[in-house]
Amino acid sequence: MTEPDALIIEIDTLKAAQREAWRELASPALTTFDRREIRNRIRQSEVELRASLQLMSERLRYRPRPPEEIGDSLANLNFRFFSRPIL
Repeated sequence: MTEPDALIIEIDTLKAAQREAWRELASPALTTFDRREIRNRIRQSEVELRASLQLMSERLRYRPRPPEEIGDSLANLNFRFFSRPIL
């Protein structure tokens, strides 16, 4: 597996973990301690997610672009000839 693929999987995993933690946090049966632990887990995964997204953004920003095709530049020229009346 290539490194960008691993980064995408890590980002997806962190997003899924956050969704699950928010679902758990909505449960009315949680104790105060459990809620605090879940919020701490959300904060920690948020930090990791931001770092992963920043890394992905930098990779996409500095990714080498494919070379542009350079066609026949003279084939697309449109010439117009204007004639001035002779006085």
